[in-house]
Amino acid sequence: IYTSLAVTTVILNPSERCLQWSDDGQACITTKATVHIMTPDSGINFSTPPDIKALRGDEKGEQTLGWFRTMIEPARGQTHIWPSICQDWGAITLGSLDVSLRGVACSPSNLTSRGRCVITILNSNAEVSLWTAAKNHLKGEWTNIQDVTGLLLDTASSEDIIRNTLRAQVTSLAWSKQPDYRITPTPILDSSVLALGNRAGCIEFFRFNRNNNSGGSLSHIHTEPLSDHWITHLSWAPWITHAVGHCESLLAFSTDNGNVGLVKVTQNLQSTSNVGFVPEYTTSAVFDVQGPICEADKRGVTALTWVQPPGRNPILVYTKPGLVYLWSWPGSEPAWNGTRAFPLQTQKMSIGSSAISPVSGVSYVLHRDALILSLFDGSLHVIHNMTVEPTWSPPLAGDILTSTELSRTTRTLFAKVTPAGISNLDVNRIGGMMSYDSQSTLIWIYEALRPADFGYKNEAQHECMLLTAPFWQLDDETVLHTASEAFADISYGEASGSAPIHHLRALMLHLRSNARFAAVCPQVLEILSQVPPDQTTAIVLPSWTQGSNDDLRPQLRKSLTTHLFGWPNLLSLRMRLSIADLCWKLCKDPEMQAQCGQVAQRLLAAISHCVLRVLVRHLRAIIPVITTPDIPFVLREVVQSLLPGSPQDLSDEAQALSDALTASFSIDPAIAALHEHCPACHTEVPLHDITRATCPNGHAWARCTVTSFILSTSKVRTCIGCSRKALLPLATSDESQLPVAAQSWIVRDLLEAVHRCLFCGNSFVEIV
Repeated sequence: IYTSLAVTTVILNPSERCLQWSDDGQACITTKATVHIMTPDSGINFSTPPDIKALRGDEKGEQTLGWFRTMIEPARGQTHIWPSICQDWGAITLGSLDVSLRGVACSPSNLTSRGRCVITILNSNAEVSLWTAAKNHLKGEWTNIQDVTGLLLDTASSEDIIRNTLRAQVTSLAWSKQPDYRITPTPILDSSVLALGNRAGCIEFFRFNRNNNSGGSLSHIHTEPLSDHWITHLSWAPWITHAVGHCESLLAFSTDNGNVGLVKVTQNLQSTSNVGFVPEYTTSAVFDVQGPICEADKRGVTALTWVQPPGRNPILVYTKPGLVYLWSWPGSEPAWNGTRAFPLQTQKMSIGSSAISPVSGVSYVLHRDALILSLFDGSLHVIHNMTVEPTWSPPLAGDILTSTELSRTTRTLFAKVTPAGISNLDVNRIGGMMSYDSQSTLIWIYEALRPADFGYKNEAQHECMLLTAPFWQLDDETVLHTASEAFADISYGEASGSAPIHHLRALMLHLRSNARFAAVCPQVLEILSQVPPDQTTAIVLPSWTQGSNDDLRPQLRKSLTTHLFGWPNLLSLRMRLSIADLCWKLCKDPEMQAQCGQVAQRLLAAISHCVLRVLVRHLRAIIPVITTPDIPFVLREVVQSLLPGSPQDLSDEAQALSDALTASFSIDPAIAALHEHCPACHTEVPLHDITRATCPNGHAWARCTVTSFILSTSKVRTCIGCSRKALLPLATSDESQLPVAAQSWIVRDLLEAVHRCLFCGNSFVEIV
């Protein structure tokens, strides 16, 4: 058992969305009054320890998982009193009597100015709010940045008060991923879409707009009327790119009378301007209602989600009491299409076992081509052979991946973490379940109850248990295959919407928990050494000839962000460096540890050279508008690019930049020496090391990883993945925090443009 954690809470709505991963690598648990946000400590390295350390396995000494924890606790009262808006009976919401949470939708990562996710929360009063983390998304406060229900009421176009009210009463929500337009470097543009289903039978579509001051807000882009019935569930299929700048997705929806349908959403990327350093783009969307998948049969849908087997069209999974339905549209591959129905069989594990229990989790096992479903009664059910012809029967006799075996395992784990023991009267009601690694490890939350015990004491003890555990062991070949897949054919349009710790979660778990790590480490290092070609050499930037006008600084910030975080090879290098660092920490053999260190150093040097090339080419392009206060920073980049080991083309470009600077300015020798002053004793500190600074009196200081200036203030941001520190952007700080030599408009814009770590790609936090 990797995690065994008691959570004092109540889960009112068991569903496949009760437990879900955000693209920042955080597990969001929806309970009655709060959203618990749990972050596994795999891949997180900085001074703050995790809040929770799980119990260590007592049989084989398994590697445990630590967790960072915070929560979102919305106000329990009503924000909008519906009877004061509309007195019609149809506008009554019974959930207003005791307001609780009904659902959560997480945006892709990189949406906010801090490079993180946004979370939308739906409550039982049919209200939606928008939340984002402030300084520390792992342990800090999340704040409410927008009342989305108020936006729906304000944008009402109809004169019918009843219609407007029902349109503002949201019943379901889902946020799409970022599409991949096959453009490199990836444009800094949000093309994800938030869909809200309501009691008027419409789906409202929104897009997020970033704002550095308020955190951001949603803007309405389309309304799609579908039915006279409530929209109860929504789920986005993965985006499919048909051509450069053209992609499609299907949004599945269900209504309260059992109807299941689709809306096809087509997005096109259009270039609006090529004036500047990077092209400007806008996104246009077209919405088209498709034919129904399931006609109304007055049986409510209990779960609705998509799964994506490799090499074929996505499969829609929807469930009704006692039945699981699979649907796929026809494709070019020789695979099944249409609808398949599978009756659920009761797994007799306790007195509460029932096949008509709601589905509380859906997980696709990638390398076994199987679908695992959890039911509220505590049982697990497995559908095999999803790609070719789905069936309940396992492909091999004696396979442990069966409904009976997995249900028995969950019962065994339930007994293992219950000190008082269990009997047939105890039911482990699973409120939510999802995969931790898309393979053998599941994470689920359950509540132990005795339905046949009508005593008050048992009913009053509401406590849920969060478990993370593997259900079967993975062989070395599977672990190595996972490592290869993590870095092969990275689609940056998709990967840019998720943090590296989210993308690498499965591999990090397998390496940490693998008892034979020493045996697989050489092969993992071989995979990490396959460095992709450097794409930053293709960067072409026109020289800025328009002077210091209002367009210069926004253009420079956007171009820096695009080129520092928009190239697939840079993302691959950063993820490889994270795994190399992990291998170095896990190695016990000094010789193997030295090999890990060598691989990490090569990757680190490759990342540094890519970053320097981006900066040097931008500085060369803005030579006409560089001023005297900017010279110290420009010279620092030149010196770093001329260090031994730098590629020859980078050194040549840096020398050309230095020559252009010398031709334009008469540089003071004191500035050219690049000396800084020790914050403690004010003696000169030479630039001998770009990571640390030590004065002649022995005072040691860390350097900013973005600008290489001395960090003489406590107001810094820390990377959660590698603990490197950087100066705060001026939007959240003030210029007095910068060293004198760093008080340049170029430095300010660079700090604004870098919202994630340049070396591992993970987000920063501010530790107070």
